Amino acid sequence: MKVAVSATGPSLDAEVDPRFGRCQYIIVADPDTMEFEATENTNIMAGGGAGISTAQMVGNMGVQVVLTGNCGPNAYQTLSAGGIQVITGVSGSVKEAIEGYKTGKFQAISGPSVGAHSGMGGGMGMGRGMGMGRGMGMGPAGPIPQAQSTQQEMEMLKQQTDMLRQQLDAIQRRMEELDEKGK
Repeated sequence: MKVAVSATGPSLDAEVDPRFGRCQYIIVADPDTMEFEATENTNIMAGGGAGISTAQMVGNMGVQVVLTGNCGPNAYQTLSAGGIQVITGVSGSVKEAIEGYKTGKFQAISGPSVGAHSGMGGGMGMGRGMGMGRGMGMGPAGPIPQAQSTQQEMEMLKQQTDMLRQQLDAIQRRMEELDEKGK
């Protein structure tokens, strides 16, 4: 079995990227052996269709499950059509995400967790010298989609809160790095 995780870096210690279509890396891992392969997501800078293209790329990797922070409607539809289970609301390191999946911590969703184009935020200027303007690119979370029930809306709001916490943590880590360099 193969699990794909949207990631901010090419290792199991990298954080789960809250965006699927515009994540920096896709890590495909065997949850039993933890052997993995990291692939840079070339769709990160796409003008449009990033979710669909990333979903197609993942589908071609032979995965059965995707673990990510959020998944938009186009990516969700493409993954579902390929028989791939989608699990959102995932945060922490890639390794923690896979371990959480193995223990049954996460449940598959039955629809997209965000509206169309929500991962296209303007970025937060957290480039780390990676060139091509990539940086961390964690722009605003976008509009909160209207849920179909109070319970679903609460879950979406919790996911949005988790994503904002991740963004704030990344900003604080970067500020600490810069502060250390300045000393």
